[in-house]
Amino acid sequence: MIREFHLADWVTLANAVSGMGAMFSMMTYLQRNDVVHIYFACGLVLVALVFDVVDGRVARWRQQTSALGRELDSLSDVISFGVAPALIAYGCGMQGLYDRIVLTYFVACGVSRLARYNVTAEKLSAGQDKVSYFEGTPIPTSLLLVLVLFVAAMQGALHGDLWFGQLTLLGFTLHPLVLMFAVSGSLMVSRIRIPKI
Repeated sequence: MIREFHLADWVTLANAVSGMGAMFSMMTYLQRNDVVHIYFACGLVLVALVFDVVDGRVARWRQQTSALGRELDSLSDVISFGVAPALIAYGCGMQGLYDRIVLTYFVACGVSRLARYNVTAEKLSAGQDKVSYFEGTPIPTSLLLVLVLFVAAMQGALHGDLWFGQLTLLGFTLHPLVLMFAVSGSLMVSRIRIPKI
């Protein structure tokens, strides 16, 4: 199977590897409590975005687009822009029951949005190489959430010091900051049309 990979597919895999690196960095932060690992994690999500942008350009340049490449891209995006941001949020202190529910909802929305895109891409492209618009916000927009967490980490607003504090509802914890993940996930599965650049 590896022999069937095109250059763009290798770039796409670099996206997934960057996302995994971000998650490993957060796990290292949870072990060592050294904030530099949060910076590494956030930086690796940005690196993943670079690979995500480059892989499509390489595929069009080499004229080697494929269904395999599209599936690889979606799976890599789930890792880098779905699971990794959720894990970064968890590591930064959004660890209450309600936080976990919201973060799981966010990842589920990202998976659903990518599945919808894969199913409708051919129809939306109208016979051209790429689609003219997205339905729902693209999952890489989660980089904005990661940026917020990066700034929070730089300011020491982690765990008990998270911005907006925490609420206790029915004996379980909710950090209001996690609601930005609920909004992002909801926008991903919305029918809002966003022009593709």
